[in-house]
Amino acid sequence: MSRNLDHVNVAGQRVLLRADLNVPMQGGVISDLTRLERLAPTISELSAKGAKVIVLSHFDRPKGKVVEAMSLRPIAVALSKVLGRPVAFAADCIGPVALAAVDALHDGDVLVLENTRFHAGEEENNPQFAAELARLADLYVNDAFSAAHRAHASTEGITRHLPSFAGRLMQAELHALESALGHPARPVAAIVAGSKVSTKLELLNNLVGKVDILVIGGAMANTFLAAQGHDVGKSLQEKDLHNTALEILEEAHRKGCEIVLPHDLVVAETFAANAPTQVVGVDAVPPNMMALDVGPATVAAFIKRLPQIKTIIWNGPLGAFETKPFDASTNVLADAIARATQEGKIVSVGGGGDTVSALKLAGVEDRLSYLSSAGGAFLEWMEGKILPGVEALSKDLSNLG
Repeated sequence: MSRNLDHVNVAGQRVLLRADLNVPMQGGVISDLTRLERLAPTISELSAKGAKVIVLSHFDRPKGKVVEAMSLRPIAVALSKVLGRPVAFAADCIGPVALAAVDALHDGDVLVLENTRFHAGEEENNPQFAAELARLADLYVNDAFSAAHRAHASTEGITRHLPSFAGRLMQAELHALESALGHPARPVAAIVAGSKVSTKLELLNNLVGKVDILVIGGAMANTFLAAQGHDVGKSLQEKDLHNTALEILEEAHRKGCEIVLPHDLVVAETFAANAPTQVVGVDAVPPNMMALDVGPATVAAFIKRLPQIKTIIWNGPLGAFETKPFDASTNVLADAIARATQEGKIVSVGGGGDTVSALKLAGVEDRLSYLSSAGGAFLEWMEGKILPGVEALSKDLSNLG
């Protein structure tokens, strides 16, 4: 179990806070401040307790070279606005520039260091680079669950040098995932959707042994339906994974996991906004049409079952949600789950890139128990993998030199 900040005296301490400042940018402008807003409580708490807060993060993929367009400088400015207080910036994350910026801090001050990935040692988890980072601080706090699936110098290597703790965002993420998959209230249902079975094989294989009901949607469902002998017309599917789909169905049966596949589909001749659509049964997909959303009867049937479900994990939209009207099933189901959550009847946890976008568009991002913006780390946790950045926070402090 990772240690958190509950009993740590940070007053006067230099605290190196690994954050996720890898925010979406369009034309040099931050398009979504969610990651900064979620980070703010940890920074504010540390600052209020008298710590010198030194924020460390990567941004984009500069591949070990200085790329000015990938500098954290403008993000430090945005963070200052989110926090409502000054935030200093250092043009490097190690060496004399970083050390001088840290030395200039007073208790409660906040400093952002330049992009860790400007140094090749970050992604290589180079021990010397990790040691250079550690020279800047007395304590290390990881609040970047979204980067915890990478064994990089700023997520794993540094914990070999400093007492290490989980930040509040990391703590919340781990608590949510433990509630959903570790020791959940049962029955547990997982909704797994998206375009390809191939990208979620490990996820499906892990979940059939952990959940009671597995709902499969999106184009993934087409592969399962076709494997069962249904003609899915021009629908996107992976013909080479039919046998794999059948094996997953058999494994789920052996483990007592009920697989729920669509029994009706929304189909169209073309994938375009407001294209003419039909709702058909899975045995009646016209040969010139493609399935682009789960049908309303399938969604209604699952919603009727919600009173018997205690925990729901959601990864992947049910249809091609970016294009109307193929967002309908995702929106209807999201609203029903959000209402059950708000009424205290269900614990709901969603995550993964498209899932976050789809649930935000459905207007339920603040009505679920937890919506993870962690992307790859969220998926790897659901796949049952050990996350190096989380595992590193459980190390025995007595080994630190």
